[in-house]
Amino acid sequence: MLFSYGDCMTATLDITPLRSLVAIAGAGGFHRAAMTLHLTQSAVSQHVRRLEQATGRQLVERSGRQTRFTPDGDQLLRSARRILAAHDDAVRLFESPDSRTLTIGASEHAAEMLLPEISGALREALPSTGFRFRLDRTAHVERALEDGVADLIVLAELATPAPAERSRLRLRWFAAQDFRAPTDGPLPVIAFDEPCMLRRPTFDTLSAAGREHELVVEVSNLSGGYSAARAGLGVILLPHIGRAPEGLVERTELPQPPEVRMSVRTAPATPASAVRAVTRAVRQAMQG
Repeated sequence: MLFSYGDCMTATLDITPLRSLVAIAGAGGFHRAAMTLHLTQSAVSQHVRRLEQATGRQLVERSGRQTRFTPDGDQLLRSARRILAAHDDAVRLFESPDSRTLTIGASEHAAEMLLPEISGALREALPSTGFRFRLDRTAHVERALEDGVADLIVLAELATPAPAERSRLRLRWFAAQDFRAPTDGPLPVIAFDEPCMLRRPTFDTLSAAGREHELVVEVSNLSGGYSAARAGLGVILLPHIGRAPEGLVERTELPQPPEVRMSVRTAPATPASAVRAVTRAVRQAMQG
């Protein structure tokens, strides 16, 4: 249990720090979360300290540039997402057309790679429009668009066989630099729990190649996946652009996984300028 009922009666969890906590999980660390929220890194750190003071628990562990949620942090993260969803839904009910804030949803994998670029592109294209970002599991982000809660969403999806697209990238295996795959036993695998589009290709790729494997760690968010991999517990399959995540190296000797594509979906009333800005930002990031 995160904290006792009596503690809850005296603790106040403000929206702004909760939004920073969710951004840290989605962006994979304090620095990128600060870029996404257009805050300083010290402000994001202060938000986490406020939450830790309110709950009386350590929520996030930091070692250099590496960030890991504690079990209490993971539990609060799940609650924070529900709280922010309810809060943002309530705000939308009372917004006038002239003061409308666009809600941009993104899966964790898309957010980790693209959110700073998307945020900058939107603010440049629509400087007088407010934006709110909603980071969650792919299935939840899709539901937000269907329910009219999100105006535009960006997802990492498995690519179907088709001519080359500029928004495609291949999945890559990562592990700690000192990780050594066993030569006489199954390959230890870190995987995301359901629902996650990476879970099936993780196991299917290894099975198709005849590589014996076993699930050793199951994680619910990207931060947990990074932490498990950096600890040398196994290999993890991720979509990634550019350099390997901090503390990890690509394992190119493993079977080649399928490609994914970055998909942009929109609600009918979403401004065309916002759609163009996000689509352009995604393509430029993929090419870079």
